[in-house]
Amino acid sequence: MTKNQRQHRITELLNSSVISTAAQLVGLLQAEGISATQATVTRDLQELGSVKIRNDDGVRQLTLATSPMHSPGVSEHLRRMMGEWALTVEVSSNIVVIRTPPGCAHVVASALDRSALAGVLGCVAGDDTIIVIASFERGGASLAKELRAMAGFSSSNKKKGM
Repeated sequence: MTKNQRQHRITELLNSSVISTAAQLVGLLQAEGISATQATVTRDLQELGSVKIRNDDGVRQLTLATSPMHSPGVSEHLRRMMGEWALTVEVSSNIVVIRTPPGCAHVVASALDRSALAGVLGCVAGDDTIIVIASFERGGASLAKELRAMAGFSSSNKKKGM
């Protein structure tokens, strides 16, 4: 089973069952013949933007954020993804270009899409490049500055320690 298939099944389980912990989710997956460690499932939950809530019965439950604006973990997720995968952040007018290692652009772009970052109209990811369109009001320079800070870049657009 691929990571995408596993994450799709996790999404289905979260939408159909009351699940409180990653360990409980591992058990449900194993009951279906899907092998995954708790660490893997925890990473999957983070990538999917899951949050813990109290449902109408007062029970703590893992769920996927219905709206990115309601998920406090999403902006932290974007910060982690930028810090881990962004190599450079360049700007031209209202377009910001983020470079990543090969095969990693979609991970950062997904986190960016889910973050509902103010002034982002949308983004397109290739293999190692993401094009982010900033709104006229926000401007590319302002957005690039925020993304550079998330990635831990110094003013020279390079990561600290590089």
